[in-house]
Amino acid sequence: MYKSVIRPLLFSKPAENAHYFTFGWIKRLFKVPGVSSIAKSIYDFEDKRLEVEAFGLKFKNPVGLAAGFDKDAKLFDELSAFGFGFIEIGTLTPKGQEGNPKPRLFRLPQDQSMINRMGFNNQGVEEAVERLKRKKTNVLIGGNIGKNKVTPNEEAVNDYILSFEALFPHVDYFVVNVSSPNTPNLRALQEKEPLKLLLMTLEAANRLKQIRKPILLKIAPDLTPEQLDDIVEIVEETKIDGIIATNTTISREGLVTEKSEIEKIGAGGLSGKSVRNRSTEVIRYLHQKSNGAFPIIGVGGINTGEDAIEKLKAGATLVQVYTGFIYEGPAMIKKINKAILKWKFGK
Repeated sequence: MYKSVIRPLLFSKPAENAHYFTFGWIKRLFKVPGVSSIAKSIYDFEDKRLEVEAFGLKFKNPVGLAAGFDKDAKLFDELSAFGFGFIEIGTLTPKGQEGNPKPRLFRLPQDQSMINRMGFNNQGVEEAVERLKRKKTNVLIGGNIGKNKVTPNEEAVNDYILSFEALFPHVDYFVVNVSSPNTPNLRALQEKEPLKLLLMTLEAANRLKQIRKPILLKIAPDLTPEQLDDIVEIVEETKIDGIIATNTTISREGLVTEKSEIEKIGAGGLSGKSVRNRSTEVIRYLHQKSNGAFPIIGVGGINTGEDAIEKLKAGATLVQVYTGFIYEGPAMIKKINKAILKWKFGK
């Protein structure tokens, strides 16, 4: 039904409009008594053998929703009914910001991919905190944090600390986003020294808490082998808990969509099937280089169970979806979990 009826309807609208339209409808539908239970009975798939323990947390299954979908923590309870093992909110910044000018989200159906230059549009961390306080489900929540566009890189640490402190009581793990290509100069924070300073400052704040929470770093697929070697070293030195590999790419290699169309769209991060291979390469490289020293959440181009298994074989502990969820619909989570179960246990 999703691919034959709902997706064509959504794809008839501009991508960002379709996103908000979907949010509105899901919110309204789930207010009807019994809808949440019906959704769970259709889409959720429970099996103890799917449970994964990573960085001190127990995930009911290894398939999560990546950051960027529920930026402002408006829909995590409803989305949990679709069977996700965890949901990552954000990217959140201390102050609300509009993001980049519209249009800023584009579909590439021939490539089952998307290009976005959203620019960390969000209502600010405090607004998200108020919604998280009203959480009704027990789904694990990750808090993805970034810096405001107006904050110079020299002061970026302060932005990350502000969001870290605000979110700390309300999320289960943190993700430090320094890899979005859509905030000017943000990726400069991936360089060795500024990144070490940022992560060490966050980890120092973390250790002051009664019980520390896992901190992960989200990296770009466009890093060189030398930069990836630095990432392995930084994880070891700063004692953070793991890596999310990868964010969107600025590369446009191998696209089927007409070059003129791509040029018309312009700048932005490419996600979906087009980034699948590179994402898997980065996961494999980090896993091998570190001898599996830290957990990796694999994200990028997962549309099927086979795609997810490819990431797990490369060294990922957990996986996340976003663009694939838009193209495949909510039934994909159950299909992926069933495929993982079959791969692991043969049934």
